[in-house]
Amino acid sequence: MSSLMDLVTSQLGGNLPDLSKALGTDEKQTGQAVSMALPAILGALSRNASQSDGAQSLTTALSRDHDGSILSNVAGFLNSGDTTTGDGILEHVLGSKRSRVEAGVSQGSGLDPATVTKLMTTLAPLVMGMLGKAQRENQLDANAMAGMLDSGRKEFESRDPQAAGLLSNLLDTDGDGDLDLGDMAKHGSGLLGKFLGGK
Repeated sequence: MSSLMDLVTSQLGGNLPDLSKALGTDEKQTGQAVSMALPAILGALSRNASQSDGAQSLTTALSRDHDGSILSNVAGFLNSGDTTTGDGILEHVLGSKRSRVEAGVSQGSGLDPATVTKLMTTLAPLVMGMLGKAQRENQLDANAMAGMLDSGRKEFESRDPQAAGLLSNLLDTDGDGDLDLGDMAKHGSGLLGKFLGGK
């Protein structure tokens, strides 16, 4: 997951001003929210793909709907304001955990819930596009895709155990109780500095 996040970061980094403008937020706060939202989406994908039917469902969806072409014009996609595709992806990937995850990102980043929803529905197609591109270029079958996501998850856990633990709790926990993501907002996954170019 970590290397995948680095790849998505490389796609998004130069477009952070466009993303911030679309959301109506400043770049630092946007980057902070992205540094939590990306691992949450990828973590959920990894969990789903750990089951054979989930891995097959993912590779089928990638082959059918996500060939990576979205990455050729990220700025255009960000400016389009299209959240329909992302909404469907999040419903499938996060399911009943979606509101919980969005509330956690909102709390940790300080963005209001509606803005977090827009952010995550924008990020989801980009993540799927990145996975679809990797699938096509490396001819990955369901098992290989699951393995790539699992390797990334383990790398992320090794790189930032605290943030990984918070995300695991977020994805595991049901209910409406508060989960403090303040520490993750401070330490995050190491992506915030990359987005902001050391600002």
